[in-house]
Amino acid sequence: MEFTARQIADFIKGRIEGDENATVHTFSKIEEGVPGAISFLSSPKYAHYLDSTEASIILVDDSIAIDKPVRPTLIYVRNVRDCIARLLQLYASSMPQKKGISEKASISPTAKIGENAYVGPFAVIGDGAVIGDNAQIYPNVYVGDEVRIGDNVRLYPNVVVYHGCKLGNNVTIHAGSVIGADGFGFAPTPNGYDKIPQIGIVTIEDDVEIGANTCVDRSTMGSTYVRKGVKLDNLVQIAHNVDVGANTVMSAQVGIAGSTKIGEWCMFGGQAGISGHITIGDKVFLGAQSGVPSSLKSNQQLIGTPPMEKIPYFKSQALFQKLPEIYKQVNLLQKEIEELKKNKK
Repeated sequence: MEFTARQIADFIKGRIEGDENATVHTFSKIEEGVPGAISFLSSPKYAHYLDSTEASIILVDDSIAIDKPVRPTLIYVRNVRDCIARLLQLYASSMPQKKGISEKASISPTAKIGENAYVGPFAVIGDGAVIGDNAQIYPNVYVGDEVRIGDNVRLYPNVVVYHGCKLGNNVTIHAGSVIGADGFGFAPTPNGYDKIPQIGIVTIEDDVEIGANTCVDRSTMGSTYVRKGVKLDNLVQIAHNVDVGANTVMSAQVGIAGSTKIGEWCMFGGQAGISGHITIGDKVFLGAQSGVPSSLKSNQQLIGTPPMEKIPYFKSQALFQKLPEIYKQVNLLQKEIEELKKNKK
């Protein structure tokens, strides 16, 4: 589909400079711009690309002054990144969705598939499973017995949803992720470890997106919860009986140990590790590689292991690099003190 500069400006409430009839049908970075593409300029340090880019339309942040004529049509907006996100959403929604059920899919006669759904080749849908309207079940997906999947759900290739788990509406799960594998529950005995059966489920609420190769384990009993609006990056581990609060986001390789409750609107940087059986409050921001051994109150920005406030943490790191020099100085001071003591005698 093609859009004119005028249509785009009306949609994002922008101000046009140039040809309002210029058309675009794709996106590009400003330095890789091609005819028919829309790009964006959110920082003055990239402004020099305006002289060379072939993009047809450039979104420009209002804070940037362009003091010379340029070839592309410019659309000035208050927040470039927000506008690009809205345009990308519009572009994605305009792309046709797959429909129909492949003859190579294996679907139980007791399963129910909603209207306008797509089930790709070699997907498997178990007994009593329910798939909502407009679902996109890509090739090699496994949906276990009695699974409940809402409307507008998208499961990319090789996703596995174990028996009994529940997915809400508008959920996206990327390739290779596993929902509902057994939690890591074993009881030590003199002869080894006895497995503790994990008889619970996983419940994923509406508007959740889960990255590739992420695992959300089923609970020992009851349910592991991923609440509404949560976004999980690739390679995240959510252990059994965890409850992830609404609109929380986690970067790659975050690990949450069992039975921990995470508050709403939290943000965890890559490789953050959270201990089990603790509570994290709302709006807790953890820097990358933070290690959390105990509960945290709401409204904190922390980093490190154990985590501490950002400014003290960075000051501590600066001092840490000087420890060898400080150690030498302390030794010299200690020797001087001992000499002074001897002289007093």
